[in-house]
Amino acid sequence: MTARTAEQNRHRQARSLLAASRPSWRAMAPGLIFGILSGLSAVLLLGSSAYLITRAAEQPPILYLGLLVVGVRAFALSRGFFRYLERLSTHDAAFRALGEVRVDAFSRLEPLAPVKLGPRRRGDLLTRVIRDVDGLVDLPTRVIQPLVSSLTVVGLTLVAVLWFSPLLALTLAGLLLLTLVLGTLVTETLTVRAERRTAGLRGDLADEVVDLVGELDVLIAYDAVDAQLQKVAELDARLRREALIGARGAGLLAAVFSAGTGAAVLAALLITGPTLQAAVPLGPDVALGFGEVDPAVLVTLTLIPLAVFELAAAVPLAWSARRRVLTHARRIAEIAPEPAPPGQPQPQPQPQSQPQPRLPADEQRPHAQAQPTSGAEVRADSSAGCVPVLELRDVTVRWPESDAPVGAPLSARLLPGENLLITGPSGVGKTALALGLTGFLRIEGRYRVAGEDVGGWSPERLRREVCLIEQQAHIFESSLRANLALAHPDGPEAAQDAELEQVLRAVGLWDWAQTRQGLQTPVGMFGALISGGQAQRIAVARGLLSGARVLILDEPTAHVDPETAALMLEELLGATGPERSVVLFSHTPVPDRLINSSLQLRRA
Repeated sequence: MTARTAEQNRHRQARSLLAASRPSWRAMAPGLIFGILSGLSAVLLLGSSAYLITRAAEQPPILYLGLLVVGVRAFALSRGFFRYLERLSTHDAAFRALGEVRVDAFSRLEPLAPVKLGPRRRGDLLTRVIRDVDGLVDLPTRVIQPLVSSLTVVGLTLVAVLWFSPLLALTLAGLLLLTLVLGTLVTETLTVRAERRTAGLRGDLADEVVDLVGELDVLIAYDAVDAQLQKVAELDARLRREALIGARGAGLLAAVFSAGTGAAVLAALLITGPTLQAAVPLGPDVALGFGEVDPAVLVTLTLIPLAVFELAAAVPLAWSARRRVLTHARRIAEIAPEPAPPGQPQPQPQPQSQPQPRLPADEQRPHAQAQPTSGAEVRADSSAGCVPVLELRDVTVRWPESDAPVGAPLSARLLPGENLLITGPSGVGKTALALGLTGFLRIEGRYRVAGEDVGGWSPERLRREVCLIEQQAHIFESSLRANLALAHPDGPEAAQDAELEQVLRAVGLWDWAQTRQGLQTPVGMFGALISGGQAQRIAVARGLLSGARVLILDEPTAHVDPETAALMLEELLGATGPERSVVLFSHTPVPDRLINSSLQLRRA
């Protein structure tokens, strides 16, 4: 894929994100209507108040001013009232759409974890999935709504001015267009470019802050805290400089519109002033102007540009917000692919096998003698005619954006209830193979589960059937029950205490849990309150609870001593039951009686 094609794909994906973040026109209609009414109220408030003050200076009977007084009060109240309703309805529609955008963004990212997110550090990734996703809400609130409401009100106002003075209306339209062009150029030159650089600097700053806080103990040990603080300070200074450039752009934009407003007011005086006629007294207390424009109308037309340019100032700001939203969308598109097309196979409900309790030693299934091979096909002893639960033929795995396969092609065949041991030197590709078998890496060759080719399966369905238990299992800062229940096939709320107790007994943790607080035992952040072996047992218990047909154990004894490792392997492999198979990746020796076959990986 060429760089141009990749850029086009990211642009298309950014457009799809923008489309998803825009509420339906039906949902936005109330906000747009209330915004137009609020803008009209502002214009009418300025016009009616100017007319009232000028007419009152002529000291007519109060009866002639009553309607104007009521109008000024009504427009003053309706301006704030409609403004409140516009904010309420617009943000309601925007936040409802934002909820769907968040789900869409995480659904894009979920298939990429943990290896396909590219060279993204934690801070930058956190900024993209939180700040950039939340920034998409500006599309309806700061782009669409201001553009529609302000341009509509400005257009209606110019039509009204056209009724009194066509020349003034054309002049205002010309000055307004010139000001909008200049303001947009200023915004494009300074504000938008600064915002693009600021977005990247925010991610870099978040990276360094996360490293500072998360690795503080290591930095202190190597006396590197000051150096890390210096990096944070330098990035913060660069971020403040870019933010200052954006603020200067906003100031220049305000200056451009102030100059445009002044020019429009001066033009109104020059155009309507010569048409002012002398007032002719009609009585001792009443005077009425005649001719083309009377004094009250002249003052009104002179002040109308103030309201028009105030409303039009939202257009360059909306354009700037549009570019900012597009920047957010592109940053998300850089790490998240486009959603699967409608024609792609979707997850289908699969029958879930129930967790199998650990059998007594005298009832455990017999294991065939292990048969070590080196890249050849592995066939475990079993009854004829049984459908393999896992079948691999000439399978290779590739890392993202890499053409070279990881390791030599391998073949294996595993029946229900059998265990396969995969060994090999460090760097040969054991972890890559484990990630490939669960759909996190691209896998080539024949790969079948329960007799079906997984090529047409969705990642969700594959991971329901093949469960990966990583070398460093993630433990959430919650209770033992919460850490287990999240793996239940029907959702955490469906997990029953009896099921959780069963899987804990199977992995040898129930007696330990009983000495603490049972299922409510806290485990601490990242498992700080438990040992590495206990964390691995909890991860295996999750796999049992998930009902997956195949469990993949990636170095489950890497962080325990040899004696504990031997005991763990006995318990973990004995807990899977006769209907579930295990693929074990291990550096340490495994007793032959615990496995049915073995395979040694070779380098490509």
